[in-house]
Amino acid sequence: MRVTLILPLFLAACGAQPAPHMFGAERFEASRGGHDYVVFLKGNRVEVIRLGWASPGEHQAIRARMIELIPELTGCKLRESSLQGDSGEMRGLVTCPRSAPRPAPSA
Repeated sequence: MRVTLILPLFLAACGAQPAPHMFGAERFEASRGGHDYVVFLKGNRVEVIRLGWASPGEHQAIRARMIELIPELTGCKLRESSLQGDSGEMRGLVTCPRSAPRPAPSA
């Protein structure tokens, strides 16, 4: 019984983790519209995770905000036709300029 109660607390303390194929990715964090987001960038792949709960009426705006965060935080352009996911987690492909410096990743 104790393990059942401790495991969710442990997992919640870990924060957002990328999908296994994104391990080692650059990590960016942002807060917008009362929600926190984590963006992972590895090569030409990107993953965006919304942290926390959202009410049913917020999901369309959250999805749009997640799409906006990709170029803002990474400096890369999203290939919108590659985008998969929902307002909790999205994955897609990006095109990044070779010479332009990216914003510094969050700690």
